[in-house]
Amino acid sequence: MSQLSQALILIIQTLGSLYLLIVLLRFILQLVRADFYNPLSQFIVKATHPLLRPMRRVIPSMGTLDLSSLLLALIVQIVLMAAILLVAYGTTGNPLLLLIWALIGITGLFLNIFFWALIISVILSWVAPGSHNPGAQLVGQLCEPVLAPFRRLLPNLGGLDISPIFAFLAIKLLDMLVVNNLATMTHMPNILRMLI
Repeated sequence: MSQLSQALILIIQTLGSLYLLIVLLRFILQLVRADFYNPLSQFIVKATHPLLRPMRRVIPSMGTLDLSSLLLALIVQIVLMAAILLVAYGTTGNPLLLLIWALIGITGLFLNIFFWALIISVILSWVAPGSHNPGAQLVGQLCEPVLAPFRRLLPNLGGLDISPIFAFLAIKLLDMLVVNNLATMTHMPNILRMLI
């Protein structure tokens, strides 16, 4: 692969992954019922609104599941993977495999969002506990549904919250046992595994 192709793949991967992250965050924010008046939430809504507006007319939400943003994330992932394959190999490959790989990629990104949100939450609890920063509040709202089941199961340790440890383990096990195994079973090319 030429250096020009590698540079083009880097640009496609970076910009496409950034927009995919924003679209998936839109889905997750509605799923966890995050504060949509938060400035970061408003940015995500404005960045995704032009593409989601026509889709929302056709695809309704089901409770807290924003199906139109989930479908948009799937479409963005498919287009992103097809563009990378086209630049790298001169073909977009099998459409059915692209759909399967896109589902695997979105699942991996979904888990990574929660993993990194938990890391940020843990660091913020040490550095700036009780912060009223919009970013810190949004991270807290993202993490609470993941941590709540573990907090119910674990005993109260007098101010020490070890639920993030178990949440990290659960996320990493899902990533390792489900996402990585599915990527291996479907023979996902290494150039696409960077998107997971």
